[in-house]
Amino acid sequence: MDKSALKKHTTSEGYTSLITVQNMLPDSDKEIEVEILDEAIDGEIARIKYKTTYEGKTGVFKLVKENDHWKVTNKGSREKGSF
Repeated sequence: MDKSALKKHTTSEGYTSLITVQNMLPDSDKEIEVEILDEAIDGEIARIKYKTTYEGKTGVFKLVKENDHWKVTNKGSREKGSF
């Protein structure tokens, strides 16, 4: 796990959340592939619908524009997405 790369591409809230999730996952040497299924951009917020070979189900990443760079952040528990 490259924490410096993760920190570079996430907001501080997103980083904390992703580290927590990654620490719960078992270690694996298996190559995980990510497929981008859809994307929606609304001003300074973007949502990316994806599927991984690890889970086999779809998920959504929320991104926000911070200093002209898109960064992964937390999605609120009751927040409605574009998909």
